[in-house]
Amino acid sequence: MDAVTFTRKSDLDTFVADPLRAERIRQVSAKIKALRIDHVYYQFVSATGRVMGKAVPAAHWESIANKGVQLWYGAVADVCADRRGNYIGYPSNAAELVALPDPETFVQLPWNKRVGRVFCTLFRHREEDVDAGAFLTSDCRGNLRRIHQDFKAKYGMELRVGCEPEMMWLKRGEDGKAAGGVTKPYAYHIDQFEQLSPVIMRVHDYARAMGLDMIQGDHEDAPGQLELNIMYDDVLRNADRLITYRQICAQVAREFNLIATFMTKPFMGASANGCHHNVSLWSGGEERLNRLEFEDDLPGMDEMFSYRKGGTNEFLRPTGEWMPTQIGLHCIGGMIEHLPALTALGSSTVNSYRRMSDLGYWAPIYADWGMQNRTVGIRVSAPGRVEYRAVDSLVNPYLMGSALLRTFDDGLKSQRDPGQPEQRNIYEAMEAGKQVKRLPTDLGTAIAALEEDEVVMSALPGEMARVYMELKRDEWERFISTVTEWDFNRYLEMVP
Repeated sequence: MDAVTFTRKSDLDTFVADPLRAERIRQVSAKIKALRIDHVYYQFVSATGRVMGKAVPAAHWESIANKGVQLWYGAVADVCADRRGNYIGYPSNAAELVALPDPETFVQLPWNKRVGRVFCTLFRHREEDVDAGAFLTSDCRGNLRRIHQDFKAKYGMELRVGCEPEMMWLKRGEDGKAAGGVTKPYAYHIDQFEQLSPVIMRVHDYARAMGLDMIQGDHEDAPGQLELNIMYDDVLRNADRLITYRQICAQVAREFNLIATFMTKPFMGASANGCHHNVSLWSGGEERLNRLEFEDDLPGMDEMFSYRKGGTNEFLRPTGEWMPTQIGLHCIGGMIEHLPALTALGSSTVNSYRRMSDLGYWAPIYADWGMQNRTVGIRVSAPGRVEYRAVDSLVNPYLMGSALLRTFDDGLKSQRDPGQPEQRNIYEAMEAGKQVKRLPTDLGTAIAALEEDEVVMSALPGEMARVYMELKRDEWERFISTVTEWDFNRYLEMVP
């Protein structure tokens, strides 16, 4: 009897064979025709949070939707070399990844209605010698989806996240460089908010057209600083919306000849650009379409205008009190246990640690928690909701979401006790004798803490760990080897 050879389907083959995907591809084809789309951006997000990808004429949508676009593997590492001239992440002779579009993420660009956008899932090349067609482990977005799926299967709960992205609108000087904030640093000042009203309205118009339900906003206490918040949702879709929000702000800045910066700390002596993550675990719930102002056909797939609603908030006690449930407390315990390593992802740049060092501005630099206590790294910001504060607006939200899920898993599995909530100002508590662990004070210390933490490192599976660590080590080495204006001012005439 002849031997029978069984060939295991690759991740790519299984992904393409999904019948729901085939139906969605047909739905996108109809959207392309109805909206008169000429080009589609196939985009994904690099390890640093940068949007990468290719543009393809829309006429090729159906023929390429299951074939994907190809880019050199190094695209996940920003296609850059380290300070010694070596490409980061992958050598120049590495193969090309395959980026397959997720059709449910298709939406028209409101500022260029001839163009549609779709997020992609990344795979290894079909003809690789090892793991051909496997999920690319340096795909931060794909990793988050899979880590969340594992968590839901294990606990029957899903993570919902709401972000508070702060950023600044700066004037552009004649030399093209930043020339200070458009407004004065007055927190909650309606007059300053109104000065930016034309910019804000344009951002809101574009955001709603792409499915972002904008819920509130205010002027913060740094020059030109705004916080415009989006309705919370499933962790993956929330991350997609944060990336989209940044893209919208960049476009609006071009239209107004301004600079939209998400840089963590442009100005000392003023607040930084934080991006607090408000998190909760839910069981049950359903997808609900939020049409916003659209009465007719939506300019994108329904999923882009849908939010997870209902179900049971597993952080909220039935009595509605502020103290989280045991599940919530264990998750807080997991976060506190791993805060130093989490900091390397939430505060991911050299500049992030200017925020940590400019004391007096509610810098979340101590590994403690409390109710409505803004002087600690974690606070219960409302009944059933926990706010992680040591994260800024340059965060890669896919890495952050993955890491939070891993720390929640560790907290639940190990039943970690976070201790009693600290209600005092943490600095007063420390003066009274409380011993509290400080978070890393620089990027070098943070990435060392990350490398030593197996739980948080598991949020960077496979090649993701190598790519991220190479990028961050190179950033730190470049910084400590650079002579700055501060060096000249401090040392140039130190000895006569």
